[in-house]
Amino acid sequence: MQILDFNSKVFLAPMAGITDKPLRKLTASFGCGNIVSEMVAINALSRKNAKTYRIADVRDEDYPVVVQLVGSDLDLFADSAKLAEELGAYSLDLNMGCPVKKIIANKSGSYLMTDICLASKIISTVVQATSLPVSVKFRKGWDYNNINALEFAKMCEESGASYVTVHGRTRSEFYSGTADWDIIGEIKSCLNIPVIGNGDINSPQKAREMIEYTGVDGVMVGRAALGQPWLISDIHNYLEKGILPTSKPVAVVKSALLTHINWLVEYYGEKLALGLSRKYVCWYCKNMRDARKFRETYVRIDNLAQAYQEIDNYFDTYISEGE
Repeated sequence: MQILDFNSKVFLAPMAGITDKPLRKLTASFGCGNIVSEMVAINALSRKNAKTYRIADVRDEDYPVVVQLVGSDLDLFADSAKLAEELGAYSLDLNMGCPVKKIIANKSGSYLMTDICLASKIISTVVQATSLPVSVKFRKGWDYNNINALEFAKMCEESGASYVTVHGRTRSEFYSGTADWDIIGEIKSCLNIPVIGNGDINSPQKAREMIEYTGVDGVMVGRAALGQPWLISDIHNYLEKGILPTSKPVAVVKSALLTHINWLVEYYGEKLALGLSRKYVCWYCKNMRDARKFRETYVRIDNLAQAYQEIDNYFDTYISEGE
């Protein structure tokens, strides 16, 4: 088991199709925090599928990136772990918590919580295949009748995991309801390796609340960071320095959105970047005045120059009013 020295107690959660290089780079630009990649499918990575290979290649990112692998084949996990190490991963995380149907159908993600023997073999295989620290992200259990997170966590430790991340919901809950912090605390009290808590952390105060309530070593933030790439750093500064952030001026929000789109263009090209920017625009203008009207206009735009103009028109109205 390798011990990993992180520079922060705060992690940006892996989110498929979201935590790509542009978002990782933008999040890191605001300061401290640990960055995790999107899921990397081992069956595609092992055969060096161009798209997946590019997702896993973090060699030119000047901050540590935890690369998350997903799959179920032992040999492919070993091959992919070695390749991810060559491609610059700071550490590896094994996805054993994704609730999405197509991932489950491949006996991956949350499915592995129903096959502890296979999950253990996967962890041991990856630990032996690479010199990198290996972590595991999983859930409370499959459903209310199959809650086995504590047993699963102990298995992860025994199999060589350096730390675990626990999402306090079952697979059947997906992201609904309230995360169970009690089971996260129970796992923390029983393990000797670090435990990261995940679920319902949407502010610096919530992050501290989870740490104080459960005793976890760190927290992972997912959907709350969408449209708020500064949130990871804000939480870090609050936990480490007691600095409670104020609301970001609209000018900062606009600047972050434009930077995000520019980096999407740089990474994907104009056409794909424009399509991807539509979901980000929705997140950046959430809770702002006339946001719905702006979003409805933006999603119909078919060229980048018009997109930039529409962003200027919308945000500059706020800025001119001193907001």
